[in-house]
Amino acid sequence: MQVEFFHDVICSFCFPMSYRMRKVAEKYPKLEIIHRSFALGWEKEQFIQQFGSHEAVKPEVIHHWENANQNDDEHRFNIEGMKEQDFLFPTSKNGLKAAKAAGMIADQDTYWAVFDGLQQALFVENRDISDLTVIEEVVKKTSIDFDDWKVQFDNPETEQAVMEDLQRVEAYGIQGAPAIVVNQKYLISGAQPQEVIEQTIEQIAEEEGFQLKGLTIMGTDAAACNMIDGKWVCD
Repeated sequence: MQVEFFHDVICSFCFPMSYRMRKVAEKYPKLEIIHRSFALGWEKEQFIQQFGSHEAVKPEVIHHWENANQNDDEHRFNIEGMKEQDFLFPTSKNGLKAAKAAGMIADQDTYWAVFDGLQQALFVENRDISDLTVIEEVVKKTSIDFDDWKVQFDNPETEQAVMEDLQRVEAYGIQGAPAIVVNQKYLISGAQPQEVIEQTIEQIAEEEGFQLKGLTIMGTDAAACNMIDGKWVCD
C-alpha cells in the first residue's frame, strides 16, 4: 500500500507528524512510504507575498511553533532559543533540494534521515537551514556519501524532481502540510494523533484488501516441523 508523505522542512506541524509516521512505518513495515515536497516558502519572494516582508515571517511563525509544540508528543521545540536568533526565517528551497538529492542517490529512508536532521536543526537547535553550510553539516551526520550527495544537489534534475512533487500537490488539491495520500485516493490531512493515523490506515487497508501484517496463507496445511513450547513437533 503506497503512502505519500507531503511535508516541508520548515513546516512546524510536519515535525511531530514525521515522528509519528516513523512509528507507523515501524508498526506496518509493508507500507511503501514515499516522501514528497511541499513548499510553504520556496524563496523569499513567496514570503514577501504572504507576509509583506521577509522580516515579518519569524514573529508570525514562532506563534505557530507554540501550537505545534503542544501538538508534538515530545514537546521538542526550542521557542525561546529561536527568538534569540538574528537570521531571517529560512525558505524551503535548499532544504527540500537537500532531502530530495539524498533520496535520489540512495533511498527513501535516507531522504527521511536528511529531512528529520534539517527539522531538528531548525526547531531544536535553531539553525538557519536555508544556509548551505548548515545543510551540509546535517547531511554529513547521515550515512550518505557526501560527495555523491553534493553532485546530486547541484544537478538541475534534483530541483526538477522537487517541482514535480509540487505539481503533484496541485493535482491532488492538497491545501496544507503535513498531508498523507494513500494509494493516490485517500487523504489524511494535518498532524493527526498517532491513534488516528493508525486507525485510518487500518480502515483503508481493509477497504483496499491489503494485509498490513503477517502473511496470507495460501493452499492447505501440509506436513511440517513446528516449534511448540520450545520443542520440535513434526507431523
